[in-house]
This record gives sequence, structure tokens and C-alpha cells, in this order.
Amino acid sequence: MAKMAMTRREICRLLPAAAIIPAASAFAAEQDSSLPSASYPFDKLPVHKMNSGAERRDILTGKLASGESLETHETTLQPGGMPHPPHHHVHSEMWLIREGTLELTVNGKSYQLGPGSVGFAHSNEEHGVKNIGATPATYFVVAVGPGAGSV
Repeated sequence: MAKMAMTRREICRLLPAAAIIPAASAFAAEQDSSLPSASYPFDKLPVHKMNSGAERRDILTGKLASGESLETHETTLQPGGMPHPPHHHVHSEMWLIREGTLELTVNGKSYQLGPGSVGFAHSNEEHGVKNIGATPATYFVVAVGPGAGSV
């Protein structure tokens, strides 16, 4: 039986591949803790009354397979209502307006958003929303980045 000998040079060529295996295992473990593919029937989402008078339905909160935090909820504001005072945080937020009219203010500049409109606030920019219409305003919020779901 012949022995197979490897030179130091051949062993050194194999080292990068050996380093990839633990990294791939860690990535696979991270993916295992990410949000699974799922559906979220609207009529099954519990409604929470907020101190501001708004109604909120939490939809999902967790990590994406790529590592970012994600949080999504739906809010209904009565005319003149605000969910909270203007604020800022590390994660970015997007508003998808379903019905009514919102005023989105980002860093002091205001935008009027109606059904089908989308608003966006970049990380750390001060922002707030207010229902400026005569009817309830309903919108979805998608928050992505560090701290999404904790505010």
C-alpha cells in the first residue's frame, strides 16, 4: 500500500478551504434563526389600542437571512391623530398608505401622502406622521435596520 505524502505547500493551499467550512456553518446557523417564509392573514392579526388613540396590528418582527432586523405593522389614525411625537432612530422606515391622507414630516419638510403613496425616512432622520384628512388614515410601516421592532 502506497503512502500519500503532502508537501507543506499543498497543505497551505488547503487552509483557505478549511477556513470556509466554519464560516459557512455559522452562516447556515444564522439563516436558521431568520424569519421563515409565511403568510399573515389580516383578519387574524390582533388589534392593539395605543395611548394616542391609534389602532395597530403587528404583522412580523425578526431578522432577515442577510442579518437585518425587520418589523412590519399596520396603523389606523383618526383625523388629526399622530401615533407619537416626531422622533429618530437608527433603522429606516417606509410608510405605505392604504387609505386616508397622511402628512409625513422628515427633518422639518412635510409631504402629503394619499392612498397608494409611499413615504421613506432614512436612518437617524427626525420624522413623524399625522392624519391631516377628514377620515381615518390606514397605513403599513416597514422598518429595516438595527433596532427595528424595538421602538
